[in-house]
Amino acid sequence: MVQVREEYSFNADGSVNFEQWLARLESYVGLSRHDDIRRACDLSWHVESLAVAAKNAWSPGVSAYRTGLEMAEILAQLHLDSEAVIVALLYRPVRESRLPLEQVQETFGKSIATLLDGVLRMAAINETDTSKTRVLGQSQDQVENVRKMLLAMVDDVRVALIKLAERTCAIRAVKTAGHEKRGRVAREVFDIYAPLAHRLGIGQLKWELEDLSFRYLQADNYKRIAGLIDERRVDRERFITEVTEELRRQFTRAGIDAEINGRAKSIYSIWRKMQRKQLDFTQIYDIRAVRVLVPDVRDCYAALGIVHNLWRVIPNEFDDYIANPKENGYQSLHTAVIGPDNKVFEIQIRTFTMDDDAELGVCAHWRYKEGIVDPNYRDGFDEKIEWLRQVLAWHDEMGMVGGLAEQLRSDASADDRVYVFTPEGHVVDLMAGATPVDFAYYVHTQVGNHCSGARVNDRIVALNYQLKTGDRVEILSSELNEPNREWLKPHLGYVNSPRARAKLVQWFKTQDREQNIRYGKQWLETELKRLAIRQLPYEEVSRRLGCRNAEGLFVSIGTGAIEVHEVIDTAQQLSLLSSKPDLFTDEQSETGMPANSPVIVNVLVIARDRAGLLRDVTTILANEAVYVLAVNTRSDKRSETASIQLEIEISSYHSLARALDRLNHLDSVIEARRLEDGEL
Repeated sequence: MVQVREEYSFNADGSVNFEQWLARLESYVGLSRHDDIRRACDLSWHVESLAVAAKNAWSPGVSAYRTGLEMAEILAQLHLDSEAVIVALLYRPVRESRLPLEQVQETFGKSIATLLDGVLRMAAINETDTSKTRVLGQSQDQVENVRKMLLAMVDDVRVALIKLAERTCAIRAVKTAGHEKRGRVAREVFDIYAPLAHRLGIGQLKWELEDLSFRYLQADNYKRIAGLIDERRVDRERFITEVTEELRRQFTRAGIDAEINGRAKSIYSIWRKMQRKQLDFTQIYDIRAVRVLVPDVRDCYAALGIVHNLWRVIPNEFDDYIANPKENGYQSLHTAVIGPDNKVFEIQIRTFTMDDDAELGVCAHWRYKEGIVDPNYRDGFDEKIEWLRQVLAWHDEMGMVGGLAEQLRSDASADDRVYVFTPEGHVVDLMAGATPVDFAYYVHTQVGNHCSGARVNDRIVALNYQLKTGDRVEILSSELNEPNREWLKPHLGYVNSPRARAKLVQWFKTQDREQNIRYGKQWLETELKRLAIRQLPYEEVSRRLGCRNAEGLFVSIGTGAIEVHEVIDTAQQLSLLSSKPDLFTDEQSETGMPANSPVIVNVLVIARDRAGLLRDVTTILANEAVYVLAVNTRSDKRSETASIQLEIEISSYHSLARALDRLNHLDSVIEARRLEDGEL
């Protein structure tokens, strides 16, 4: 974790005690160019003093000068060099147009000016809308903003690291800001910069960025989990002390030189695991956790053997990320055991080098380019930079900003990946939940566009089949085949990767406009009828979603650039729905985090009568986590049909739409829809 900040010692005029401040930075990393660092520090102070005297300060209660000092300390903790520290000190004065970039080049040299210019170009992402509702309808200017950001990162990874430090300072500083600004900064950090820190392997920043953004986006959940952690802190610390002492005795006896300490789990990661695995706080094993650091890999496995001999292992809770590293290069052994007093806890075992990698990521390796770091680390570094290049190539190919936040987050923060084989035996790395359609578009755009079916492990499977690690995937294709619009419907699960969806949107945009209007209007009206929404103010909703008129909205829906649920969510935000507006709350609330506010609705299922029909219907609802409150069935022997009326409790529009989709695809079902009040 990033170290707790301490106040610097300042002189009477408000400038920092430079010698003390520099010594603090050098406790993290050795720095050269001390005179230039002092000159940059003095220049930043001078610029701010002039702004304050002119009553033209950067922001009330926030000092650009002190922000630079804080950024510099973060970068020193990440073991960056003197050039990065100098850029951190000068960034705000240049960004605020109080210090010309030309003056920076004259005073500090071209390399400093180039690095600073890269950070300024990356700042373009601050103006880019990262919300799902508008992202595919953005202007070319915004596309260029994203391209500038990505180009800057690829040119010099320090640019991304300096920007991460700046955003860390920004989210720390919004504690006293207004609600709107806190939400805006937290949204940006959560969508873009926390995933980027994870992808670059910088755990030291990732945890802080996630926790602080979570604190502002989901204040109630943050406080609840923080309270639960604090309630049991004393017992947990006593337990960890007992465990670490026993491990030290056993490792000493075995001749293993190990560093052992308790490990704090971030509040957001606890909440995320509870949501993802539907667990109660008491079921999270790694609330109590110990980290063991040893000199080499051989000691990792020796220590693991000792741990497993000491305590009983929890089945299916062992992960070997040394043999199978995570996608961002993370390596460690994770195991959960039942320890003293029958309490479950997690142990992480890794080498000191692996721990540096986990905390510092690319920061631990970038210097090898200058011949400073062991070149054996080259592969891990280059893989991370290559990922950035791939994102850039994708955006260049697609010609749009669509899905930037989704691409960063889906590639960066998934705990699990799936590794599948091509027919030739090549391994393909996909995000968890990927389907044959996702695989097809990963291989090549034309393979996806002409996909007609898939064979997995020599068996024909549905195109919405979720691939599993080890599957051998063969795409069946035909030149006559074209993308199916059903693939765009998220509830049907044909496409789960942002890349594949963007390729589909691009293809449908090339089709006949009138056809897109017809399909888009039909999709929306069908969904409104199914959900018992009697009318929708198309013009106002269209404008909110960036469309000129209703026709433009229908085109965007028909191409997949705007999803139907976005239309209904937007109308809900505007309070314009005519049928029970309290029902249609977005599963992603204003904060972007799942909201749980159950609503009772009535659903009608009409189907051809058969044995086991009611069982199949209720099983689908149970699998979708929909609670059935009441059921009423009627059979018509003349038509051989059955009507099932259900009173159900749902949490959102999405859960209702998904349940209705599943029911409509059930064998023998003719229709499944929500009932209007007058039909009850």
